[in-house]
Amino acid sequence: MKKLFAVLLAVLMVAVMATAMAETTLKVAGWDITTTPYYTAIKEGFEAANPDIKIEWVDLASQDYNIKASTMLSGGDTTDLYCVKELSDLQNWSKEGLVVPMNDMIAADGYDMSKYAGMDACYVSMADGQQYALPFRADFWVMFYNKDLFDKAGVAYPTNDWTWDEYAAIAREVAEKTGAYGTHYHTWLSCVANWAVCDGVNTLADGKYDDLVYFYELYQGLEDDGICMSYDELKASGMHYSGAFAQGNVAMMPMGYWYASTLIGYIKDGTASMNWGIAAVPHLEGVAAGSSFGSPTGIAISAASANKDAAWKFASWMCSEDGAKAIATTGTRPAYVSEGVAEVMASAEGFPTDETSKGALLPAAIALEWPIGEGVNEIKTIVNEEHTLIMTREVEINEGIAAMEERAAEYIK
Repeated sequence: MKKLFAVLLAVLMVAVMATAMAETTLKVAGWDITTTPYYTAIKEGFEAANPDIKIEWVDLASQDYNIKASTMLSGGDTTDLYCVKELSDLQNWSKEGLVVPMNDMIAADGYDMSKYAGMDACYVSMADGQQYALPFRADFWVMFYNKDLFDKAGVAYPTNDWTWDEYAAIAREVAEKTGAYGTHYHTWLSCVANWAVCDGVNTLADGKYDDLVYFYELYQGLEDDGICMSYDELKASGMHYSGAFAQGNVAMMPMGYWYASTLIGYIKDGTASMNWGIAAVPHLEGVAAGSSFGSPTGIAISAASANKDAAWKFASWMCSEDGAKAIATTGTRPAYVSEGVAEVMASAEGFPTDETSKGALLPAAIALEWPIGEGVNEIKTIVNEEHTLIMTREVEINEGIAAMEERAAEYIK
């Protein structure tokens, strides 16, 4: 009996060792791992689908991530994959040969690249045209609205196909009939003028800014008539957009989708009390309904990884519909766009149940908030400085636009 037990134990040990030898551990660098729920959801979902591969997150502090990740990559650290926080970093990493081009892997798997609403193009190298990362998050902008105020005014809710002229008219009508603010603009440039990039053609770094005039005129008209809080008032008070909408006397607010989880939390803990919904942001004539702008977060494979096949398996799963559904369970907006992912997001406790809100989770296209390229950081500073002067009425709109163009021209290649 002892001999039989010893044989069985030896067989078991061999089996355990064989399993351990067959198992691959991937190290994946990200930031704020312990406080960001979707990292856990990704790990658990992937490991359940791929029991032979384990994920070990490498937590780098958010404020140091760009420098630390670049140092690790250039130093030959064997971490297998890196989340991409800044698009400019990926351009540098690809140019220096620190990350792996994915084109061959995409082609070999017949991987579907059509589900990212254009966000995948952000990770194509300007140097060689290769795809060096895939997006797994995309924080795009939507329109939040207070259903209670619309009901009080007897005004129909926004749809996912409406124009900016219609938006301004609705804001005025709700304000006039309720005494509330018809809309709210936070002080960021994004809230007022970024809508010009939703056509996928114009950018905020192209040096031509006459397309912003319409949006500044729209804003100033609403501000002059008291339809929204004034820029000067907001700057002086330091009021945060989250509190401005949550207090219940704002009918609409354009904002990044990330605010949904904040608002759900506010209603759950009693900070806010309202029925609300979201709609696609309005569009200009000639621009597709459902077009928006945003910023992606991606995943890249290190050139120093000893497990490139497993790393691709992880990256492609993370950015697929399965990975997107795992991410969506945490209230985070994945980059992958599909009805199935929208269903998961819409099923979150506290999310509006109407079809328009669900439909707003399916953007037609997402343009980059800011493009990548040389001189963009300098141009960003210029545009924001002139934006502030326009918003404070220190300069006329056309004067500010002319200054943007004149100053940006120095950095246009």
